[in-house]
Amino acid sequence: MTQVHPEAVVIGASAGAVEALSTILPVLPKEFPLPIVVVVHVPPGKRSVMAALFQDKCQVCVREAEDKERLAGGTIYFAPPDYHLLIEADRSLALSSDEPVLFSRPAIDVLFESAADAYGRALIAIVLTGANSDGANGLQAVIEAGGRAIVQTPGAAFASAMPEAALQACPTARVMSLEAIATFLKEV
Repeated sequence: MTQVHPEAVVIGASAGAVEALSTILPVLPKEFPLPIVVVVHVPPGKRSVMAALFQDKCQVCVREAEDKERLAGGTIYFAPPDYHLLIEADRSLALSSDEPVLFSRPAIDVLFESAADAYGRALIAIVLTGANSDGANGLQAVIEAGGRAIVQTPGAAFASAMPEAALQACPTARVMSLEAIATFLKEV
């Protein structure tokens, strides 16, 4: 099966997320063509500072995702605290207060599974550092839909449980360092 040109990137991270994302997102050029949708496990009841933190570091636009917002290239969307973030078939964002998945809301699996349905082979999904198995089932859905799966090298992750679980579920995923992921994205 030939690969199609990617149309979106989804990223999931938990423990160690700020450091990992700080290696990847700030190197993306201002004219980066794809939307990037990010779920980071943030405790409910806390205001997320992820969008504000990365807006100051990145050349592309960074914002907290809003319900029914249409995805735009060159923009990074962070899931707000205590909401699942989904991508609809029309490629708009949806927020959900459904039950937590693996004790997490937002959950990486929810984002990845909805993105796989919306983008199929045109999706790149990346699992980074984290201390549980969230993202493994979602990454499997991405692979089944024909998308590309990338996992941070577990031994180099701040918390290796999430990348290890993703690789156990998806042994065909590409294993890459944070620097290699950044280079890969710059070249899409």
